[in-house]
Amino acid sequence: MTVETGSTLNNVDLSAVGALVAAIQEDPAKADTTWAAHVTWTGGFQSSARVRGFDPVPSDEPSGLGGADTAPNPVEQLLSALGNCLAVGYAANASVAGIQLDELTVDLKGDIDLRVFLGLAEGHAGFDSITAKVRITSPAPRADLESLHARVVASSPVGHTLTKAVPLTVDLV
Repeated sequence: MTVETGSTLNNVDLSAVGALVAAIQEDPAKADTTWAAHVTWTGGFQSSARVRGFDPVPSDEPSGLGGADTAPNPVEQLLSALGNCLAVGYAANASVAGIQLDELTVDLKGDIDLRVFLGLAEGHAGFDSITAKVRITSPAPRADLESLHARVVASSPVGHTLTKAVPLTVDLV
């Protein structure tokens, strides 16, 4: 990947991206990263997640599911995480490829059968399917946008996490 330094495109600092690429090319171990969150239950179906030094991100359930409807619920946050990851992917890959983005939206939705979560059935408690519709406004040719789209879908960390069985360990300490 070649990145032009000292400029920005789509409000992406290309020199920072270039420095990261160069650092990883020089020392591949720098590509291995660990991310973390700390979640605290605050009562009812409410909790908050702390990530790095940011303000806590609240979570709650809609009133129809027994919550107070004060914040997005965890599955809505999962959809949001996928959409945000895709947006970062489009911004980064478009900028490196010299593609100007005038507008980018990602609309996501997913289907969940609540019977397993509620203990009324056995089986899969998560999303049965997730769909994302990406809309890009750009002066770039359609073929360039299709190539960009393919690169983003092929490299989305959250997308890959959702489509690949990832070992999950939940320990009670």
